[in-house]
Amino acid sequence: MQTASSGSPESSSSKQLRALFASGRPLLYIMSPEEQRVGRLLREAARHYFQKPVPLWTWSMTKGLECGDDTPPGEDTSDARTALDFIANFKGPAVFHLKDFHEPLREAAGIRRRLRDVYELCRDHGRFVVISSPVRYIPDELEHDIAFVEFSVPDVAEIRAFLEERAAAITASGGTVDISEATLVLMTRALQGLTLDEAGFAVRRALADGKNLGLPSIPALFDEKRLSVNRTGTIECITDGGQLNRVGGLEMMKKWLLERRALFQARDSIGVEMVPKGVMVMGVSGCGKSLSVKAIADCFQLPLYRIDTAEIFSGRHGPPEWAFAKACRMMEAIAPAVVWFDEIELGITSAVSSGEQGRIFAFFMTWMQEKVRGLFVAATANRIDLLPAEMIRKGRFDEVFFVDLPHNDERLEIFRIHLLRRGTDSSGLGIERLVGLTEGWTGAEVEQCVVSAMTTAMLANRAVTFDDLLRSAARIIPLSKTMKEKVDQLRDWARERAAPASLRE
Repeated sequence: MQTASSGSPESSSSKQLRALFASGRPLLYIMSPEEQRVGRLLREAARHYFQKPVPLWTWSMTKGLECGDDTPPGEDTSDARTALDFIANFKGPAVFHLKDFHEPLREAAGIRRRLRDVYELCRDHGRFVVISSPVRYIPDELEHDIAFVEFSVPDVAEIRAFLEERAAAITASGGTVDISEATLVLMTRALQGLTLDEAGFAVRRALADGKNLGLPSIPALFDEKRLSVNRTGTIECITDGGQLNRVGGLEMMKKWLLERRALFQARDSIGVEMVPKGVMVMGVSGCGKSLSVKAIADCFQLPLYRIDTAEIFSGRHGPPEWAFAKACRMMEAIAPAVVWFDEIELGITSAVSSGEQGRIFAFFMTWMQEKVRGLFVAATANRIDLLPAEMIRKGRFDEVFFVDLPHNDERLEIFRIHLLRRGTDSSGLGIERLVGLTEGWTGAEVEQCVVSAMTTAMLANRAVTFDDLLRSAARIIPLSKTMKEKVDQLRDWARERAAPASLRE
């Protein structure tokens, strides 16, 4: 048995497969929806993992056994039992790829018995039987004979090798490809989390307007990934991101993020304990927690994905704990990225919770400690009384920020931002006079005041005035009054337990 040839980095799937072949286990079961990818890896194994290349036979119930050059075995082997008899009597080293063989295993005890015979006949003879299937089905009597491995989506090395292969094909057909290191890194990142088939669709989509593949193709590659991620139903790709300079106030949190950005970007060259893990943002409803998370993705120059806990608990995607774990694993495959857990207290509560919520909590705590370096977790919370101490202690999140009601200067800045977003310069409006009237307002209430005033002015076919803003402000009753007790309780709790996101006046 030989090692893989030197050159470009070896993918994790190739390493897994090489280790299994080196162990001499004659029966392998690969769970993966990517049948063609498994076949490609097995062709590489047949060429490079032996002293000299060995034949690769492929079986399906529609075609029977075929060798790599479409050579049939000389008899009809579409029947599973006949195919196993052929493998048992084969002389010399070989690799046999059995596609969707879980169905014959499920249906006939004679097939299971014959596969146990094959195990004995192939062991120590350089013959390997590899079952590939998108589902797992291993009968009890074969549990100790079959080595099981589940292939995740292609990693960086495999995606990069795929891109280099496609680049050669595009160039050969008369197209042009930017194969500079920086561009390859960006394209590889854009395709992370996709299967090779999906990556192929993304490349064809990028080439739809011409025969050029390079930096201008990056948005098209991301669009294909967005479709793939949103199809899961439990993860949403957020594209309407905010910008850090469009978030009013929150100077302390902004400063913290800008400092940690450099550490996160250097994550591969520093110790794992120095890489920022994430932040929790809690505070009064309407004060900009969600906008802050979107600004984090902009600050770190990363895509933003939101895990939808309501969908996870809906049951439409399997048991909630399984759906949650699958979503987290998919995010690791997509990394680097910012992962947003919105209103985390409603989906992940405490280890003392019964049933699935307790199991989800336990998984989340472990995952936060062991997740890959390229994921930055941003969690938002409103109901602090539902948050267990284990979640907010140091080590889970790097910092817990409290977003309070905006003070005077912050409210003025928020007024200016929302007016400017709607094409109005606030310098001549005298909005400073609104400071006293808007005491205790949230950022969302400031925005609603601006929207209402702009609507009034637009209906009158004129520019907005201070009087429009004043009349709009007079009609708003802030949350700090309608829910005074709860807001005061929240602020009192956070004063000693969380870092302020804003500078105090």
